[in-house]
Amino acid sequence: MKRLLLIIPPLTQLNTAYPSTAFLAGFLRKLKRGDHPLVSDLEVSQADLSLELALRLFSREGLERVKEVVNRPSRKSPSMGFFLENFSSYQDCIESAIAFLQGQDPTLAFRIVGRRYFPEGPRFAQVDQEHDQQDHAKFLASLFIDDIVDVIREGVDARFGFSRYGEKLAASQASFEPLIGALTRGADAPNLIEQMMTEVTREALDQFTPDCVGISVPFPGNVYGAFWIAREAKSRSLPVVMGGGYVNTELRSLTDPRVFDFVDFVTLDDGERPLLGVLEYLNQPESSSRDSCLLRTFVREEGRVVFKSNSALHDIPHQDCGTPRYEGLPLKRYFSMCETQNPMHRLWSDGRWNKLMVAHGCYWKKCNFCDVTLPYISRYDAQVPAKNGDHLVDQMVQLIAETGQSGFHFVDEAAPPVHLKALAERLIARRVQVSWWGNIRFEKTFTPALTELLARSGCIAVTGGLEVASDRLLKVINKGVSVDQVARVTHAFSASGIMVHAYLMYGVPGETMAETVDALERVRQLFAAGCIQSAFWHRFSVTAHSPIGQNAKAFGISLGDPTPGLFAQNDLAFVDLKGLTGAEHDRLGMGLNRALYNFMQGAGLNEDVRMWFEPEYPGSRSVPKAKVPKSWIKNALSS
Repeated sequence: MKRLLLIIPPLTQLNTAYPSTAFLAGFLRKLKRGDHPLVSDLEVSQADLSLELALRLFSREGLERVKEVVNRPSRKSPSMGFFLENFSSYQDCIESAIAFLQGQDPTLAFRIVGRRYFPEGPRFAQVDQEHDQQDHAKFLASLFIDDIVDVIREGVDARFGFSRYGEKLAASQASFEPLIGALTRGADAPNLIEQMMTEVTREALDQFTPDCVGISVPFPGNVYGAFWIAREAKSRSLPVVMGGGYVNTELRSLTDPRVFDFVDFVTLDDGERPLLGVLEYLNQPESSSRDSCLLRTFVREEGRVVFKSNSALHDIPHQDCGTPRYEGLPLKRYFSMCETQNPMHRLWSDGRWNKLMVAHGCYWKKCNFCDVTLPYISRYDAQVPAKNGDHLVDQMVQLIAETGQSGFHFVDEAAPPVHLKALAERLIARRVQVSWWGNIRFEKTFTPALTELLARSGCIAVTGGLEVASDRLLKVINKGVSVDQVARVTHAFSASGIMVHAYLMYGVPGETMAETVDALERVRQLFAAGCIQSAFWHRFSVTAHSPIGQNAKAFGISLGDPTPGLFAQNDLAFVDLKGLTGAEHDRLGMGLNRALYNFMQGAGLNEDVRMWFEPEYPGSRSVPKAKVPKSWIKNALSS
């Protein structure tokens, strides 16, 4: 085993490298520097085929190929018709638009905001206000790309989407049949996107000539691309290893042997030790004891799926996993889209961030709706805070030198306050200038003094779960915080100049319409008081690995009849046994999202929250008046 190629499949994210392969490459690099015999002569390469596919598609030649396809049907949608009528302008602008979104040509903003540069298709109907010049130009350039995406989706491949390619083929699909059916049809008559996936895969395999291919699959929207790439690698008799977030949550009960027509190994949970085991397994093909090398790994033997896991093997401690390594990834070619006015979503999709973890897992790991039974959450692992602070700063300094970027996103489930304090103190003491953000729990430990310290160290934003914004329901889901506490903590962060994004949830078992309206009223007051600047409502769902999913009756719900299957399982259908009289949460969700959109623009902050439900529930009698006192936020902050 001389060469390992780690692949990010289409379509993941385009503004920055997804960190999974970088974490694995960093781990193997650390072992190699320590002269580990298994990897001492191993060459590790990375390829982001998500980015390569996008850059090939959004080019002069790519648009020419799109035109050839969409020009065939006699009936064309408005997007397709506009694209064809203005094709020469699209083709002339596409590469400069991508270069602008890559940050390579900022002066183009002057022409873009003049509104005569791009052909303005249907997406431009949403342009209603301008921001600063660069932001507005980026927004317009993103709409230009989105118009093309609409054409591709309508005329080339209906499954296409940034980070969501073929998602329905994989998300909680009990049967492998839809996915393998699509792969078979694609092989027989590949569409343009599939042709391009084949091209970028073959080019990567030709360039790196690997002896083994590892494919990271973080989301359902990557699965189709991952299997397409895996099949191409297998056609060259290369062993293929598949792992990642999607695999860890959805394929834990995998039994369909046809999966192994595409891959050889499917690994679960943290990938460092299982990947090392696979490499060791491949290095001793004649050994009768090589199965003992494997940890949490599915293989196929005699036509059936077998799970191999040597209980004597253990995961690598977090502090020993090394620093992520981005070497080989084309960092300057990533491009940032600006498609939303949600400020936190802008952070996720705009700019390039180095990814690190303060600690592995979650120190709370008690939320009843969360996958707390899975190791990526349940295995909490962190160094002593004082040591962790310097360890993290060392990693940050190393990554700045390698990437030239000083922005960091800590991808923790929930970064521990005591470790963030230690990190901030060491950043300040060592005079390291960075910008950083990450996910936290709204703990009372985050006092104004601590948030000020974090801000001085470079913290620019935090995300955290307010969830149901109801003390009764917070106890049901065992969140471990109160709404008043969240108000005080978010106020401390905001007063320190740190942007706050709140995760919100609706449709929790037993939640009434009145509780949903009261939750929205609390959220309104949090926005009005400047405690939070960004938020997003998630519809409650039951997952197979959460306490609610594993003990449904205790939470007053009944799970639907399980769909017999051999492939993926995660989201579970359920019925709320308490009836939820009057709470039609699908309809309420429209009003909740409508309200948030306006709150983030500073609109409607002094209005009765019932107004946001008016289109779905005409008349004030349809929705109960909020019972939350108008002085709630004032009292919470002063207590």
